[in-house]
Amino acid sequence: MTTKPWDAQLANWLVRPLKDSWVNPNHLTTVRLVTGLAAAVALAVGDDIWANIGAALFALSNFLDHTDGELARLSGKSSKWGHQYDLFSDAVIHILLFIGIGYGLRGGELGSWALVMGIVSGVSVACIFHLRNEMEQRLGKDAIRQPNFAGFDIEDVLYLFPIISLLDGLEPLLIAATIGAPIFAVWVIWQFLALRESQAN
Repeated sequence: MTTKPWDAQLANWLVRPLKDSWVNPNHLTTVRLVTGLAAAVALAVGDDIWANIGAALFALSNFLDHTDGELARLSGKSSKWGHQYDLFSDAVIHILLFIGIGYGLRGGELGSWALVMGIVSGVSVACIFHLRNEMEQRLGKDAIRQPNFAGFDIEDVLYLFPIISLLDGLEPLLIAATIGAPIFAVWVIWQFLALRESQAN
């Protein structure tokens, strides 16, 4: 039995009062999207204080990502369009986040390469999101579920983002993302091609 992540449990508790209200999951997706876009803009400013604000907003946006799904399940207001809107928001936020980091760091040691690295990281993340969405549509959500340990998903490391920013770790993070995201994207592409081949046979 898979333990429901702690952040999803908290999101479920918070949205319960909205179950029979006029608020629908797409409203929460929009709040998550706006928060994520604000995070990207704050990170792009290139100032330490704004970078910390952006990192905190991104952590909040990451948490809010759970609220729309929890409300959809509680209220029975799930929709295919809402699911696609949620996936679109995820992709846009993560792409612009890395571009924002790169733009904000262009005045540092990485120079103009920082923006290029942000674009490479962002495009790689977009590829990952798109292909994982395709695999989810073909196999179902359980087939691509991330590892879970004691109520924590692997993606929960994103909540450490404000700490990384406070410790001036954005440059190492961008370097790691520029290397790691394309490698992970290649692995997801391989998974996708293997899936498509197995379905064709």
